[in-house]
Amino acid sequence: MKHLFNGAFDGITVLLTGHTGFKGSWMSSWLLKMNANLVGFSLPDPPTNPSNYDLCEVRTSLTDVRGDIRDYEAVEEVIRRYRPDLIIHFAAQTTVLASYEDPKITFDTNVGGTVNVLEAVRRTGSVKALLVCATDKVYENKEWVWGYRESDSLGGRDPYSASKAMAELAVNAYRQSFFSKSGSTAIASARAGNVIGGGDFTAHGLIADTMRSILQGEPVRLRRPSSTRPWLFVLEPLSGYLCLAANLLRHGVRHAQEWNFGPWPQDSGVTTMQLVEQLLEIWGVDDGIRIQTPQGTASAGPHEAQELRLNWEKAASYLEWRPVYRLDDALRETVLWFKTFQQKRSIPEVCQITLDRYVSRAEELALPWTR
Repeated sequence: MKHLFNGAFDGITVLLTGHTGFKGSWMSSWLLKMNANLVGFSLPDPPTNPSNYDLCEVRTSLTDVRGDIRDYEAVEEVIRRYRPDLIIHFAAQTTVLASYEDPKITFDTNVGGTVNVLEAVRRTGSVKALLVCATDKVYENKEWVWGYRESDSLGGRDPYSASKAMAELAVNAYRQSFFSKSGSTAIASARAGNVIGGGDFTAHGLIADTMRSILQGEPVRLRRPSSTRPWLFVLEPLSGYLCLAANLLRHGVRHAQEWNFGPWPQDSGVTTMQLVEQLLEIWGVDDGIRIQTPQGTASAGPHEAQELRLNWEKAASYLEWRPVYRLDDALRETVLWFKTFQQKRSIPEVCQITLDRYVSRAEELALPWTR
């Protein structure tokens, strides 16, 4: 896979914060397959147990540094020591419900942690490109049935969304204040939809909760069955991030902007109920697995957005990026991973096969990043 993205990652040093998380573990596997010199920076323990990071067994192939993104000295030290060409910043508190439970940690991690990375990059001066991975929830949600564009207003009613929007404001302030000249560190942010895929054990996550229910033979409990999200397979945003990172390394500040990565428009209006029903059908569960929904609005829990969609025309036009899989493909890949986990078969093998199959499909579609 060294040739992918025009060989942009072959032999370069990449610092990946949050490398033990769900998306971070898949990104670690992919970067290693492209011969990157990978340095990971995460908290001492993975965010879930079990974790895709441990199950995929990538630890021995990278430099595994443990620390807290909220600790500025630790962040600056890892950058000074390893002098990465590229930083991909994943480390974050990643769920809306957890942000209600502990808003201070959410703001400290998502805002303060991002500022720590930006400031360390400013002080060290050796990083060529920084990609801050954001979320679709940074937009001021107006319950539109069309996708948000990068130029739409930022906002956030819940602590998670607000913290990620604030982090984006910090990115833009640093970019304009310190990194706007040619030859400066190229800093971009990437906003992706709700990812689904094998190895997701996130607390309060739709896929994770559904898989736990299936594996334990319990009902699937949905908080908001009619909510829509821009669902996409975990490797889709990663391919977008890598397209963007390759352009940052190659062209510098020209691509130092905000970018959306989302699913095909045909898959954008799928509700959580429809998603789970399709997932159960693909798995082939018996009638013992039922879907339970809240009775009345009082049991629905804290506020979460109802309608949420992304417009990724900018990435299609300027990065020549587009999704590889439709939603049913993504769900089949997810089911395959979790059935492998259920049967206690080789997870490292299925992770590598998943990556290879995704890249092969992209090559069949002649996507530019495969050349």
